[in-house]
Amino acid sequence: MPDGVGVASGLTLTPVDRDRVLPVLPALAGLLPRGGMRRGSTVAVRGSVTLLLALLAEATAGGSWAGVVGMPRLGVVAAAELGVAVTRLALVPSPGADLPAVAAALLDGMDLVVVAAGGRIAEPQARRLSARARHRGAVLIPFGPWPGADLELTHVRSKWTGMENGYGHLRSRELTVSARGRGAAVRPTVASLEVTGTGALVLAETPAAPRLSLVSD
Repeated sequence: MPDGVGVASGLTLTPVDRDRVLPVLPALAGLLPRGGMRRGSTVAVRGSVTLLLALLAEATAGGSWAGVVGMPRLGVVAAAELGVAVTRLALVPSPGADLPAVAAALLDGMDLVVVAAGGRIAEPQARRLSARARHRGAVLIPFGPWPGADLELTHVRSKWTGMENGYGHLRSRELTVSARGRGAAVRPTVASLEVTGTGALVLAETPAAPRLSLVSD
């Protein structure tokens, strides 16, 4: 195990643990086949750090530990605003050439591990990390494309509200997110999510309905 990386106490996984689904915010539940992140799965996130952090919020608030590797500019304040329990967040911002080894070590002791590879992990290494997550009962969350991911959440577009006639205050941000994967997630699903002024993530409201329903193509 690389220097400076330890196993969080109390996180020894049992076979029962591996069958559990880690919870996500209610706004994200409809994007995942089982309403949460299945232990042992690989859930890739593309295009939005906000979406990535929101994915960690409910699980860490409920007592799970998360590690983030290779994201030196990650905003801890932004993470806290989205509901991430930052006291249960282990950051390895610049692992250098040790990135695969650090990610593997974190998978041995964390419930969720975010990896921002940025082309620094070859496909065989990526597949070994996914296999390690399956074996350890952790959830691997690559930030960016990942070969063989069980589910891929992609930020399609954003729209800000609050600016009128060239001036005003930004009040909220609407994200359109698509989900596509394997098995139960093979059919793509799309949802519109709103990041409110307080940092909460909710399903976006429309004039026709109090909350936008998830639809499948």
